[in-house]
Order: sequence, then C-alpha cells, then structure tokens
Amino acid sequence: MAVGGIGAIVVQAPVGALVDRTTAKRALVIGGALTITAAPLAMPLFPGFYSISVLQALAGVAGSVFAPALAAITLGLVGPRLFARRIGRNESFNHAGNASAAAATGGLAYFFGPVVVFWVLATMAASSVLATLRIPRDAIDHDVARGMDHAPGEPHNRPSRLSVLLHNRRLMIFAAAVVAFHFANAAMLPLVGQLLALHNKDVGTALMAVCIVAAQVVMVPVAYLAGARADSCGRKPIFMLGFAVLALRGFLYTLSDNSYWLVGVQLLDGIGAGIFGALFPLVVQDVTHGTGRFNVSLGAITAATGIGASVSNVVAGSIVVAAGYNAAFMSLGAIAGAGFALYLIAMPETADIGGGSFAGADRTGRLGLRRK
Repeated sequence: MAVGGIGAIVVQAPVGALVDRTTAKRALVIGGALTITAAPLAMPLFPGFYSISVLQALAGVAGSVFAPALAAITLGLVGPRLFARRIGRNESFNHAGNASAAAATGGLAYFFGPVVVFWVLATMAASSVLATLRIPRDAIDHDVARGMDHAPGEPHNRPSRLSVLLHNRRLMIFAAAVVAFHFANAAMLPLVGQLLALHNKDVGTALMAVCIVAAQVVMVPVAYLAGARADSCGRKPIFMLGFAVLALRGFLYTLSDNSYWLVGVQLLDGIGAGIFGALFPLVVQDVTHGTGRFNVSLGAITAATGIGASVSNVVAGSIVVAAGYNAAFMSLGAIAGAGFALYLIAMPETADIGGGSFAGADRTGRLGLRRK
C-alpha cells in the first residue's frame, strides 16, 4: 500500500504537466479508470510481493490523473467565472460517490463476501467511462483548462516558464498552508480508529466505518455550499473556517474517550475536508491564472500534501508512544492552529469579489489584479 502512495506522490507534478499540455484529457480519465480496475483484478493472478507492489504502483499512478484532469476539464468547460460553483458541485458528487460506494460495498459484502468489492469497482469504472464519453470533446477549451484565456480569433498565448511558479509568493504561501492542513488532519482518523478499537473490540471496525461514511455524507452539502459561496464571500474566510474546525477537532478529542463522543467529533471532518476539497483547486487557479501552469501547480501541491500526510502519521504515532493519545491530538490541533495563523496573516484574498477584475498572476509572474 505504501508503494502505491509513493507512486502517486512522485508522479503528481509530471501528471499535472501532462494534463496542461494534452488535448486528450478525456482519454486520461478513461485510461486511469481502466488501469485502477485492471490492477486489483490482476492481483489474485500474480500474488507475489513484487508483482503486487508493481500493480499497486500502477494503481497509484493512475489515481493521480483524476484530480488535475477533472479540474482541467471543468475549467475548460465552464471558464474561471463559473469555476467556483462547478467545482463545489463536483466535490459534492465526489463525496456522495464515496459514501454510496462504501455503503453498497459493505452491504453487498455481507451477503456475497469480500469478492463483491471487485464487482462494485468494475461497475463504477464502467460508469465513469460512460460518463466521461458523454462530455463533448469540442466543448473543452484547452487553453482555459490550463489557466490561460484568449479572445475568439486571437492567437493562442504561450504558457509561462515553470520558474514563474517558484517566484509566485501566494502560491508558495498557499502550499505551506495546505501542507499544514494535511499534516494536522491525516493522522486524526487513524488515531480515532485505534481508540475505538481499544475500547470496543467487538464493534470497533463497524464504528470506524460509521466515521468514514458519515463524514463523507457531511462533506456533500459542505462542499456544495463552499463552492456556491466562494465568489460572494471570498475564499479566505471559508478556508479559515476549515482550519478552525480542524484545530477544534484536535482539542475536542481529548475531552472524552466515549465512543459516541469520538464518532460525533469525527463528523466535523466533513466540514474541514468538504471545504478543502472545494476550494483547493479554486485558489490554485486564482493564483496561477494567466500562466498556463494551473494543473502542474495543482499536481505539485498535491504531492507536497501527500508527503505532509505521510509524515503526519509517523509523527503522531511517535507522540502516542511517548506521551499518549491526548498529547498527539493536541499537537495535531496546534499544527492546524499554526496553519490558521499563516493563512490569516500571510495569505491575501484571491477571489474577485467585486466582479471587475480577476485576482491572479499574469504571464510574466507578476502578482496582483488582472483586468478582464
């Protein structure tokens, strides 16, 4: 499983660059869906450690395609002005799909056994292929999809150099903030699962499943509302709410070991994760607009957050061993608080709330307001 995660992290930025460059974005999504389906289906046929590791790596690489490809297709279909509302709806459907798949898999597995996981996977993959093919190929503006605009009839702009991204101060601040978010968030659910298993050996797994599915259900309306209000309220206050809720979770866990309390607090994950999922690609689009490097930026920051999430589990586990669960939860809450402070102090608002200009980076990398 670690090999799959490492494979996904390593290729995130290169996959983002490929999404920026290619006009076959639908084919990338379809190829990713088919690969993710084929890899686990092949595992029973090749059960050796090394063959399983290679298949896991393939699945990880294929899974890294979806976030930048779907974000690019969305941006290329609706443009930057409608991107916020549409990306929020995308995330709502994403979380609804996660919850539905988990519920369907769990229910069917009860009657037909673990093999039903492969049936559900194959059905979902086939459905996603059909849905992708329903997107008209000519409806995607591939310049807009990579973060560049051009008027009809005008020549296409050339994308900025990649070095522009390293000098984009707001992009670097945002990257640091979202790494802090994932560092604080990633270990919380595993720690809660451990506590539930310690105190409820017979039903700990079931309670863990409830935590996961219930949080996904909460994310559905939260993601929709975050996308719907991101233009009128701005990105910053909504994102800071996500950080505040994450920090609050860390400290609330320490108040009681009661299973119902832990499950109830875990529901707050739906608020933080729902907000993050809806606004993450939106802010990246804001601060890279005009550079033509939207998807490679999205991939690079996603890779950084993956590293942060991996380190989170190592650090939190070490704290549990040294000082106990409460110390680990409080440490994660403090990290979320630090991310909140960073976003409050250093990250400016990126939304075009007034409607007269677009907050982004121009093709030379200068930061500021760019008149539409």
